[in-house]
Amino acid sequence: MYGEWLAQKRSLLGYKAKLKVVERPYLSKEKIQAIYEKEFASDRLSQVRDIFLFSCYTGLAYVDVKKLSKSHVNIGIDGYQWIFTHRQKTDTSIRIPLLPLAQELILKYEDHPECVNSDVLFPVLSNQKMNSYLKEIVSVCGINKDLTFYIARHTFATTVTLSNGVPIESVSKMLGHTNIKTTQHYAKILDKKVSEDMFILRSKLQCTSTVKD
Repeated sequence: MYGEWLAQKRSLLGYKAKLKVVERPYLSKEKIQAIYEKEFASDRLSQVRDIFLFSCYTGLAYVDVKKLSKSHVNIGIDGYQWIFTHRQKTDTSIRIPLLPLAQELILKYEDHPECVNSDVLFPVLSNQKMNSYLKEIVSVCGINKDLTFYIARHTFATTVTLSNGVPIESVSKMLGHTNIKTTQHYAKILDKKVSEDMFILRSKLQCTSTVKD
């Protein structure tokens, strides 16, 4: 028995686990625009859409958006409005400059009864209800994607920031990641950004070659 156990232990010592790369779905710029421009018959769908878009432009997870109040909006080092809060999952301090659309959405709900009475920025439903309404939203918009609230966070990392040249260090800080390797998973899927960067490089090298000739 001992010999069999020892053999098994030795074989396990040489075993190396393979990490499976987790796919992180996100929305393209065109799909974000389609959701933004869609007119919904239901006020509830419009509210869920707005809160989802706010997350797309701040990178905040559902639990962090739900707890936001006016006290979390302050003037940053650049004189513009920022969100100052802590990520609930890791208790990491995060500071996020507010993009124009995010500011627009905050103002839209400034006088909403629930926001006034509960001192919150948005009338956020339960996560289950939010995701249920998001499925209805993509169906109405003709988008073939299983949409959940967490995809907004992925969209901020890819389509909104990294795709537009925001350095990965800044994106990592705004997302509240404790390890930049977590943020690098988003960067790996941005073939479009790589293509654009190499196009610029190719143009520069061609110009240099022309000058020398």
